[in-house]
Amino acid sequence: MTVLEDRIAMADTDACTQRLDDWFERLERMPVPEGFRVEIVGGNVFMTPQRNTHWQIIFHIAGAVAEKYGMDRVFSDVRIDFPGHENGFCPDVALLKDSAKPDGGGHWRHQDVEFVAEVVSRGTAANDYGPKRTAYAVAEVPVYVIADPYQGRCLVYTDPKDGDYAEPAKVDFGTDIDLTGTVVDLVLKTGAFPRD
Repeated sequence: MTVLEDRIAMADTDACTQRLDDWFERLERMPVPEGFRVEIVGGNVFMTPQRNTHWQIIFHIAGAVAEKYGMDRVFSDVRIDFPGHENGFCPDVALLKDSAKPDGGGHWRHQDVEFVAEVVSRGTAANDYGPKRTAYAVAEVPVYVIADPYQGRCLVYTDPKDGDYAEPAKVDFGTDIDLTGTVVDLVLKTGAFPRD
């Protein structure tokens, strides 16, 4: 990449971040009903209610990750901008590197994300399986887990290459997810994951 191309890419990134900042500022002023989650995927705003099943699975995953790494590195529903057109995601669970620090605008950087888990909701399932999976792969998130309470299984994506993940491991609820060979280095128990 030439110096000019690098500067153009940086300007595009800064402009995208500013547009996302504007969007989120407007959304914060709106009367969003309590219990709804808001994020921007591909420039589109999605507001989804937090269902009991959804939250229980998030709680189990976040708890297991926090038990190993502490609460300071684990986040839920906190905005992180990812590569692609206006992607201001709020992952259900995200684990950041130990060295992660917010940028000058107070945002966490996608380059510091080591693990993401998304729990499927009916209205936004296509995002988790499609544009989010792609953005996480392009961002080189080492481990991405999709927990699907409608199918009663998890998909485990690891080792992104060239902007994509290979075929995922499929793990039925009730079977442990062995992530010991990854940066997460833990066994995630799914026995208590409820189904919808």
